[in-house]
This record gives sequence, structure tokens and C-alpha cells, in this order.
Amino acid sequence: MKTHLHHMLLEQASVRGTAPALTHDGCTVSYADLADRVLRAAGGLRALGVARGERVAVFAEKRVETVVALWGTSAAGAVFVPVNPVSKPEQVAHVLDDCGVSVLVTTAARWGVVADAVKRCTALRTVVLVDEVDPHVGSGADIDVRGWADLGHAAPVDPRPPGVDLDLAAILYTSGSTGSPKGVVLSHRNLMVGAESVSSYLGNTADDVVLAALPISFDAGLSQLTTSFAVGAHVVLANYVFARDVARLCEEHAVTGLTCVPPLWIQLVDAEWSARARASMRYVANTGGRMPRTTLDALRRLFPGAEPYLMYGLTEAFRSTYLDPREVDARPDSIGRAIPDAEILVVRPDGSPAGPGEEGELVHRGPLVAQGYWNDPVRTAERFRPLPGEPGEWRQPELAVWSGDTVRTDDEGFLYFVGRTDDMIKTSGYRVSPTEVEEVAYDSGLVRDAVALGVADERLGERIVLVVAPVGPDAFDPDRLRRILRQALPAYMVPSEIRDVGELPRSPNGKFDRTRIRAELTP
Repeated sequence: MKTHLHHMLLEQASVRGTAPALTHDGCTVSYADLADRVLRAAGGLRALGVARGERVAVFAEKRVETVVALWGTSAAGAVFVPVNPVSKPEQVAHVLDDCGVSVLVTTAARWGVVADAVKRCTALRTVVLVDEVDPHVGSGADIDVRGWADLGHAAPVDPRPPGVDLDLAAILYTSGSTGSPKGVVLSHRNLMVGAESVSSYLGNTADDVVLAALPISFDAGLSQLTTSFAVGAHVVLANYVFARDVARLCEEHAVTGLTCVPPLWIQLVDAEWSARARASMRYVANTGGRMPRTTLDALRRLFPGAEPYLMYGLTEAFRSTYLDPREVDARPDSIGRAIPDAEILVVRPDGSPAGPGEEGELVHRGPLVAQGYWNDPVRTAERFRPLPGEPGEWRQPELAVWSGDTVRTDDEGFLYFVGRTDDMIKTSGYRVSPTEVEEVAYDSGLVRDAVALGVADERLGERIVLVVAPVGPDAFDPDRLRRILRQALPAYMVPSEIRDVGELPRSPNGKFDRTRIRAELTP
């Protein structure tokens, strides 16, 4: 019986042991070998004192050890926390501190960069470096730094830890409209049902070769692994550098499935693709924002034998809708209908159902609904709310995800994205909190007021514009502020434009009038 995420992998190892599971940098690992490494990593984590439910963070690029650490954490009965490998030290420290990570798996280079920042993380007791056998970097009295051999050479554990599929499996950090990133808590059931749902509508089989080009810390990136392991497919790990690298890997491995965000697709359609890479592609999928029509058309010309899947999802429900490829010609701007094992409702502000053509909030119900935000009851109560309607006296209210996204349906029930009901910025496939950008600007000491906004952009979805009022009468230096932002934030969060407006308009209650500021930016 499959109750935990790693059971899907072990099941494939038992029936397809010699089949390829993972490839990275020219090295291919079979399902049997991968399962053995996962159980040994689990044994190593147990030997380090990791208890059931403890959090293990993995801060590394996509590589075999990264996957082994994530799935090994599952087999150890703990909770894995993938951290975006482009995160800055303070962002890493926030994640580790927020959910009380006890073990961090990372690379020697990354540990050298973040060691000072994570000193405040009182729960962190052990760091494991995947590329060091006998490390001596950054260790201190309170943090024990180990080499990968402590996990890779450990005795394997019993693959069936106690518990049920409602046990916590993972925490994925995503930006919120206010404050620091919040941890979306996923159960084993969430991940396993999600894998089976997505692999079913994509038609994944053991014959597929899936290129994992998205970050594993991103729900769609993690899905490339879970859906593949659910059916015994072969995953090729790609740390994206240039579009030509993606095209080369697709040719080298005869990739059959590729999921990307719009900015990456925009680059890929202009890359040089060999006949072999184009012929092997069975499907292409988009997530993380609307695919520009011109890009979609170019993509279909590039891969005439591949089915295009346009998808919509939110981390709080892993995946929500997809557009059947047979409907793309008729309604290319639609985000489709609910995925298998989910129901999507469109509701008015009073909770009543919206009619066809009427705008309302997208509400997702079903077994993919996450468990809430880690240790954050206030924001959990805002986003995870009872399903509209009275549950009756005989049962507890069912919690659904209220997405914060405004959508509408047509007469046939197909959904169309309209916009967000909060201030979140969607850029390069990421959700960015304006507060995170604004706080760095304030910390610079160069501005007294700052508002970050998303402005429509054909390539990025939205580009970030930072509108500021300087702190004093001296000449404002936007280049200096931009350098500070680049040091503190990942590249995708750095504003493309910094605009000095002297004074920022405010609403009657004293808050920044974002609506007016946005109107003045985009007249």
C-alpha cells in the first residue's frame, strides 16, 4: 500500500529496477540504484537524529544527490523543504528559521555563502555537503558540518515508516502579498494524488523522457519528478543556462515531455532545434502565467507532433486546471477546466456561484488542497476557508483554497483568467511579494517611500517597477539602489525600472494609492 511519496519510487524499482530513473551531467541512475540511495540517505538522516516530522532543507542545484536527499527525507519520516538554488543568504535564513529546519543539505560553495546568515537559525544542528567528503568549511560549535558519505554510505532503513498519507511531506515556500515568503504545507496524499492526476491527463507512461527544467522548489518543478516516478518515466535534470542547452539535452536524450514558464518558452522558440529533438517531443506544457499567442503559435510550428497543454496552478493546490489540447484552437486564451480529482468553483464576493461570463474568485476543492501555511494561522485562515454553502450539522466544514485570482467561465464551463485580487506580482513564472522588494529599498536608507508594482510585459508576464520618493533633497542615485537590490534579491525579483516621483499619492486612510500609482505608470 502506498502511503508515502517514496513508495511510488520503490514500487517502480521493484518492477522496473534496471530502467533509467534519473540522468544528470552524463550520469544515469536506474530505479533500483535510486531506491537504494534513497533508503541509505534515510538511514543517514536517522543516524543524524532526524525524527519523524522534523524538517530537512535541500539548497542545491538539480543533481542526483538533491533528489536522493528529498526522497530520503520522505523515507526517514521527515518533511523536506526544497530551497530555490538562486536564493540569497537572508532568504535562505528566513526559510530555515521559519520552519525550524534541523538539517540542511547543500553544496560547499553555497554553504560558504550562507553560513553567516543562518547563524540565527537555532534549530539548525547539522549541515551535509553533497560535494565534500571531509569538509572543514563553516563549521562551528553549534553546527556540525558533514560530508555526503554520512548519507550515501549509511545502512538503508525500513522503507515503511509509521504513519498515514495525511502525514506532512513537504513545505514549499512561496511569496505572499504581504511580508516574507510563507511555507505551503503539503501532505503525502497531496503529492501522490497530484502526481497521479497530472500524469493521467498528460498521458505519461514509462516510455516518457521528461526534461526537468524548472526549479524543484517550484511546485511545477517538483511535479516533473513526482509525475515521472508515478509511472516509471525517465527524468533528465537540467540546470538551465541558455536556451541552446535545453535544446541540446532534448536532442541528446530524445525528450518526450517539456514543461516551462512563458519567459523560457519565449527564448526556446528562437533556439536552434534539431530534427531529432523536434520529432521525439510528445507534449509541451506551459505553467506560471499566460502563454503569449505568438509564442504558442511558434511552439506549435516548432513541434507539430506535440500536444500543447496550457495549465494553471497555485502552490496551495499544486495544480488546478488544464486546457485539453483539442480545445486550443477554439479557445487558446482559456486556462481550461479542473484537473482530475479536483473541482473548481467561481464564486461572487458573497460566496454564491457566479454565472457564465460573470467574474468571480477561483476556489479549488479536493484532495490536492494543501494543509495550510506553516505556523501561520492568520494567513492560513485567509486563504483556506470553508467551501461556500452550509455543510449541515452532521459534518465539519470542508476547507477549500480561495485563490485570490479573478476568473470567469464561458457557456461551456471553460475558465478564463482575469486578474489577481491582491497586489502579488507574477514575473518569469514566479510570484513576487511587493513587500519583499520594498523592504530592501527601505533598508538601503535611500528612500522614504517605496511601492513595487507589476506592469504587463509580453516576455515576463509582468515586469517589476519600483516607484520611490527619495529620503532627502540630495540627488537620488537609482544605480546605487539597483546595486543594493541586486545584492539582496534574486535576479527575477530585481526591478527592471526605478522611478523617482518625488511624492507617492496616498488614499484617504493614509495608505499608498496603488491604483492611482499604477494608472500613472500605464496611462
